[in-house]
Amino acid sequence: MQDLTALLFDKDGTLIDFNRTWGRAAGAVIRAVAGGSAEAEHRLAAVSHYLPDESRFLPTSPLVSGSSAHYGPLWAEAVGQPATAAFLARIDQLFAEAGLLHLTPIGRPQAALARLKAAGLDLGIVTNDAEASAHRQAEALGLSHLLTAVHGYDSGFGSKPSPGMVRAFAERFGHRPGQVAVIGDSAHDFAAARGAGARFILVRSGPMPVEHLLSEADLVIDTVDELPDRLLGPGDAASFPGRENAV
Repeated sequence: MQDLTALLFDKDGTLIDFNRTWGRAAGAVIRAVAGGSAEAEHRLAAVSHYLPDESRFLPTSPLVSGSSAHYGPLWAEAVGQPATAAFLARIDQLFAEAGLLHLTPIGRPQAALARLKAAGLDLGIVTNDAEASAHRQAEALGLSHLLTAVHGYDSGFGSKPSPGMVRAFAERFGHRPGQVAVIGDSAHDFAAARGAGARFILVRSGPMPVEHLLSEADLVIDTVDELPDRLLGPGDAASFPGRENAV
């Protein structure tokens, strides 16, 4: 991937373990939203494709790739409330707090991103999580000082699979779309990248099957820990801009 100037990372399933973070957090959030009703808890788990006894989501869950703007109306219906902005904001806040308590990185993302940053690359996060939650998690992971920007579903650029987050980053920071790569674990990430004219690096660390994306990605890795060596080689990271395509 010669001539890349920016890397945009999905967060959940790419930088952090989805089920070890959100699967563990979801139990507390569901209980809080259900307000003590066992029936409401059951309905919330059902519409979320969530297995409470295993603290994990099925790959079909609307929470795996969607934001609260997408699954929030399902939750509101499950507890008999209107899907108001206040209701969605409460879900976001509850998940932000519980997710931070259970935050589990995949590998050593701080070390990987530090090396990529040292190569002169602009780094960012594009996530369907709320921007405030993403900022808090990035800070907890030691990533904030490495990031040029963090875009969430509520940052004003739309949510994935739409390409708005990717386009906004490229335009704001002066990158040609073809010199930007999105690193992610889902079809939403792929669609956002391609819709913006960016490259796509598939990481196989998420909760959903990705076989259908293997032939579509510009590069496939198991975890973000592999990315510096795949893009930069094992030597000096500063040599990156002149390297050949690492696919």
